Amino acid sequence: MADQAVDLGGARVSGTGRPPAVEAAPTDSQFLGRTRELKELRADIGRAGLNTLAGRKAPHARVLLIAGRPGFGRTALAEELVRQVTDGYPDGVLRTRLTEPDGTRVPVERAARELLEGLGLPAPAGADEDDLSEALREALADRRVVLLLDDAADAEQVDALLPDTPDSLVVAVSGGPLTGISDVRPCTLGGLDTKSAVELLERFSGSVRITVDPRSAEGLAEVCGAQPAALRLAGGWLAARPSVAVSDLAKQLRADEDDRPPLAKIFRLSYGSLPTTAARMLPLLALAPAGLVDPHIASGLAGCSVDTARGTLDDFVALGFLHEVDSSLPQYEVPGCLQPLLRSLAESQERPGELQLARARMLERTVRLLQSCRAITETDSPLAREKLLAMPKALRFPTPRAAEEWLRASRPALLAAARLAVADGELDTLARRLMSQLVRALVAHFGTRAAACDLYDLHGLVLDVAERRELPREQAAALLNLGDLDARTGRTTSALARYRAALDAGRRANDPYATGRAMESVGGAHQELEDYERAADWYGRALAQRLARDEREDAARLYGRIAAAHTYAGRYGEALRNWSSALTGHRRLGDVAGQARVLSEMARVQEYAGRPEEALRTCQEAAEWARRADDVRLQAAIQLRIADTLERLGDPAAARLHRAAADRLLGDEAPAPQTNEIEPEQGANACEIRSASAKD
Repeated sequence: MADQAVDLGGARVSGTGRPPAVEAAPTDSQFLGRTRELKELRADIGRAGLNTLAGRKAPHARVLLIAGRPGFGRTALAEELVRQVTDGYPDGVLRTRLTEPDGTRVPVERAARELLEGLGLPAPAGADEDDLSEALREALADRRVVLLLDDAADAEQVDALLPDTPDSLVVAVSGGPLTGISDVRPCTLGGLDTKSAVELLERFSGSVRITVDPRSAEGLAEVCGAQPAALRLAGGWLAARPSVAVSDLAKQLRADEDDRPPLAKIFRLSYGSLPTTAARMLPLLALAPAGLVDPHIASGLAGCSVDTARGTLDDFVALGFLHEVDSSLPQYEVPGCLQPLLRSLAESQERPGELQLARARMLERTVRLLQSCRAITETDSPLAREKLLAMPKALRFPTPRAAEEWLRASRPALLAAARLAVADGELDTLARRLMSQLVRALVAHFGTRAAACDLYDLHGLVLDVAERRELPREQAAALLNLGDLDARTGRTTSALARYRAALDAGRRANDPYATGRAMESVGGAHQELEDYERAADWYGRALAQRLARDEREDAARLYGRIAAAHTYAGRYGEALRNWSSALTGHRRLGDVAGQARVLSEMARVQEYAGRPEEALRTCQEAAEWARRADDVRLQAAIQLRIADTLERLGDPAAARLHRAAADRLLGDEAPAPQTNEIEPEQGANACEIRSASAKD
């Protein structure tokens, strides 16, 4: 086939480690041929479809399909087409990959979320496939974009992501036809034409040997099936051997009478000439999460130093085994066409136990990096600093900013590592630790709301395994975590359902921690839904369990939550009785600051009940306990509450004095509180997010 192209630089990826959703198209400086195919594809954009000919409006955007086997330049042609037509689509280019490097189909909800993020729009946390697809269509309804769907597994994936407007364009890359999508004509790719194949070979091997022996170069291109990936490996092999003639390589490949594709032959030849360290590392790269490799991942897989791994990975790039990722960090990608060859090689070269050990080493190193990534954010914690200094230098980050940059760039590989850790359906200790540390690192650097989509995925993985393996304790923990996410993202009804399911699982597991936390969370959800009677009832059930287990601190806190529910319901007498019980609990615990907060809340209820003089005396007592606790912000908040009470009692002069006292207390330390309410417990659930187990 004439006029064909090849991706010389590999898949272009952003700093996130995956193809960027919105990004300027690559330049054509490294693009070869495919003139006829590009002309046909561009003409197909304006071709009248069947609906247009029938006088009907097109139901969706025009879909152009580039089909062929991996390694034949499908993505390169798609990128060049996008580059040429992008000026006609002012809202930019969206990109996503629909198949993992190991052949796993990417869920539509994940692809839709990536595309929404590429538009700079927040993806609805916890939304299902239909909701996310609809959100994407709404976002694209008034935009003119090019949507590049790389490595589509089937028509259903593509159909779920199609814009409803004909003003946009979809370029899909797939191994075969997309049956079921109207008006799609595939542009099927094969090997390169001879001229382009020789030029590609020259770019990787150097020009001298190609120029002096063009016939042999043409013969080598023929032996390689004119496949770009095979030619890249052949060029890398020649570049590493300046004294070897092109004809010698062609002879070696012809002498291989094994009935294997050209890519497999040159891959085996290149692999067979690697030094020991590189030969051991290369097959293990098949285990790299999402096909993404960095020096730490390679070091963990091969059991070598990080510096050795970095040098070997750079060598692999020169030899054509890896693509270098466009990132601020050293990152590499295993070409999809080499993944099956690497897996086969790994299975033939290593015993299953050795592969499991390599995977465990890689995941263990990932856990330690995540620990370091989180610890660097805890600048006020002596224990965190001590743990950080105890880590090897190669695992430490110099600054929180550097740690965040690594976390952001490594995010796709980290999420893939989490999926890999539970791929066998188990929740072993390493998988639990990985989940826990990844959750903590994401929350520490990005916050719960910003990381909510990833957290849903991680806790969902745990829940899926726990349900399949009938692990009620882990199921309860995952449901509690998912319920917390629902509560924090405003999905209170969904949170309530998850908390109830967590309570059932906790009871099956005979886990008092999970059942107690679930009951309290059910109460919190009812409180958020303004069903205060049920909220107080569920808090009371949780309190009874805490009292039975003599958990005094939790009991004091729950008395406060019950009191708050009664306050919201206007039952001030019940509220004061429970605040009094909370006060007794904090006194027995010696919690001075807790006593101050409870007294402040009691004063608020007394004021609601129409007893301002009593509220003023209680506030003054609270101020004294706050002073003993040496809590400046609490003292200031109570002074402001006293000021409000004095104003209601008709003493504005005294109120001004207390406001001035609050200002003096805060000084330049922090902005003054914007409210006079002090609520130690707010929201449906105030508990820390956990990952794979109910207790950290």
